[in-house]
Formats: sequence, structure tokens, C-alpha cells
Amino acid sequence: MEELFEVTCQEKTVRLSSKTRHAKGMLDRMIGLMFAPPTVEIDGLLIEPCNSIHTFFMRFNLDLVFLSGKNVILKIQRDVKPWRMTWIVWRSVKVLELKAGMIPGDLKIGDKLEFSCIR
Repeated sequence: MEELFEVTCQEKTVRLSSKTRHAKGMLDRMIGLMFAPPTVEIDGLLIEPCNSIHTFFMRFNLDLVFLSGKNVILKIQRDVKPWRMTWIVWRSVKVLELKAGMIPGDLKIGDKLEFSCIR
């Protein structure tokens, strides 16, 4: 059974995702959300280790949060369209991919995210 997480911001007491899947294996990380329909049953994917992503073969836009090993936000990219690549974010070891529009407007670099296992 795959791990699912709820993602919250400690400083803002706001939930970013209620169903985030953790992609740790090489195949999971390579495929990510490629080819997934916009109505996919999860609303986020945590890719680890990762410091850059592409949106080739995506069917919907993404919000991206690049994280340190301690889940501190290093960079936020909103509304990334399909067929794009991000620059490498140095010191990033995780990337949280969310459906576009899910990142709260007041979320900022330096905020810390918390991942609570729900399954």
C-alpha cells in the first residue's frame, strides 16, 4: 500500500494537500504525475530526492514547492505549464508537486511544511 500524507504549513496553520503520495523509488520519481488525468485521485506528489523537475507529458499545470531536508521552503513556482523544465534549486532535496492553484498566496520562502501520514 502506498504512503499518503496530509501536508500543512506550520507557520500558517493551513493545509496544502489532503492526499499527497510519496515517490521515493526511481521509477516513481521518473514517472511522477506524467500521463495522469487532471482528475487524478491524489492532489500532490512528494518527490525525494529531487532538486529539479520537468512537466513533459503532463496534462495539467502544477504548483511546485522545493524543500530542504528539514522541509523548509527554498523556492515556490506557481502554475507551471506542461512541457516545461525548472532550473536546479541548490540545497533542495525534495519537491512537492501540487495541482495548480493549491498553494496559498501567503506561503513564502522560509516557511516549514509538515507531512502527516494518513495511510
